[in-house]
Amino acid sequence: MFKRIAVTNRSLCSAGLEEQVEKICKERLCEALILREKDLSEQDYLGLAMTIKAVCNEYGVDFICNNMPSVAEKLGCKMQLSYQSFLEQNWERDTYVWVSVHTVEEAVNAEKLGANALIAGHIFMTDCKKGLAPRGLDFLKDICRAVSIPVFAIGGIDDSNSEAVKLAGAQGECRMSWYMRY
Repeated sequence: MFKRIAVTNRSLCSAGLEEQVEKICKERLCEALILREKDLSEQDYLGLAMTIKAVCNEYGVDFICNNMPSVAEKLGCKMQLSYQSFLEQNWERDTYVWVSVHTVEEAVNAEKLGANALIAGHIFMTDCKKGLAPRGLDFLKDICRAVSIPVFAIGGIDDSNSEAVKLAGAQGECRMSWYMRY
């Protein structure tokens, strides 16, 4: 099954983040959600995570913490880390960890070091990475061929290019702007 992953950014929401998450979960627009609110302190992130996780639980959407291993441990949920954080942070080895990668070498190494899934990007042009050229579908195909764990594409994905991501071998897609502005 091709999975759709929502990635949060409360600054993109016209409504509040909780309302936006409830809307996309209730409409079954995604199977998982990554709470990616990088500007929050750990305590503020924990409070928000508890609220958003409750909404996700209500609708059967998998909840994933971004870059907060202690919060993921407290909430007993999956975790998503940047490649550098994955290498540096002390995280419980039995925690399900998604790792963001930007090269085939990072992907192979992350798998070797225990990552359970990868987020590869950015695939297409995106406002979130202004000025940076996208890595493209060939990059995604190379990552998918190089590892045996699930690979999820991110960056500029919408309804017009989602099928191409699937055909490149990804097990799913991550979208931020699309979900936060839905």
